[in-house]
Amino acid sequence: MKKTICLCTCILLLTGVLLLFAQALLMPKYMSTSREGALIGEYYANASNNDVIFIGDCEVYESFTPPTLWEEYGITSYIRGSAQQLIWQSYYLLEETFTYESPKVVVFNVLSVKYGEPQNEAYNRMTLDGMCWSSSKINAIQASMTEDEDFLSYVFPLLRYHSRWSEIAAEDFRYLLSRDIVSHNGYLMQTGVKPMTETSKGFALADYTLPAVCMEYLEKMRVLCKENGAELVLIKAPTNNWKYYWYDEWDVQIADYATTHDVDYYNFIPLAEEIGIDWSTDTYDAGVHLNVYGAEKLTSYFGQILSANYGLEDRRTDAELCRIWDEKLVAYQKQRNGETS
Repeated sequence: MKKTICLCTCILLLTGVLLLFAQALLMPKYMSTSREGALIGEYYANASNNDVIFIGDCEVYESFTPPTLWEEYGITSYIRGSAQQLIWQSYYLLEETFTYESPKVVVFNVLSVKYGEPQNEAYNRMTLDGMCWSSSKINAIQASMTEDEDFLSYVFPLLRYHSRWSEIAAEDFRYLLSRDIVSHNGYLMQTGVKPMTETSKGFALADYTLPAVCMEYLEKMRVLCKENGAELVLIKAPTNNWKYYWYDEWDVQIADYATTHDVDYYNFIPLAEEIGIDWSTDTYDAGVHLNVYGAEKLTSYFGQILSANYGLEDRRTDAELCRIWDEKLVAYQKQRNGETS
């Protein structure tokens, strides 16, 4: 009887190990392609001493450079961004962030307020799979799932990725147990240059009213920041093209919300020239996003605002922080100069 129990226990343990191995092997690694999928998981090794947390979609993780904020203003920051991050995902990521640290300022990019419903499983996965398990992750999954998704596949990703056997490549084995760092405190660097050659006014919409659920989550975010002693700052990145057009009607609604609730809102679209953005050199994809040269200009400009208006001290007198950020700056400059991949 004892032998039978031991044998069954060993079989169960071996089965569990094999399933965990298969799951780790089959899950996307986001190293050579779709690197934005690795961003959320990278936060946890840096979850402390960040005075500013940026949160939102591609317009934060490709528009602001934390190393620049440190180098020029002594401000510590991290970007909790992900591809097409929906506002409820931003809320739950922020809720989770407050369990790890106490930022003084939270910067939220407002582009996602246009999405009132779950959009795309692939983008959901890039945000949600990288989160550590907590009530925040559970609530984010439940709020984000499309009709074709189920909660169990997030608990056991093998149920979702089992069909990737035919796609297994050397990268899946190389990054089975550990991954390279792809970002600089959440900033995903782009050094290419592809000029913006045409502008768009956007397509006419039948209704410009922002979804009620988005405004509800925006209010929840404001309250969450207040409860945690952080200042919420709303922004709109300066990019504004056919793919992610920001309508004046939307802008008015966000500005009205900000005024009503005493929240600062900075729309950088009309300030692009003042910031110094040159659309012939400062974008890598014809104006959809900024490259590193444009992101540095925007960060330098916004850093002045953060430093002057939100009581953020210059922390470059802290020897230990200087040591940490000097290492970050070296890695940042190497990639910027083409010395690393």
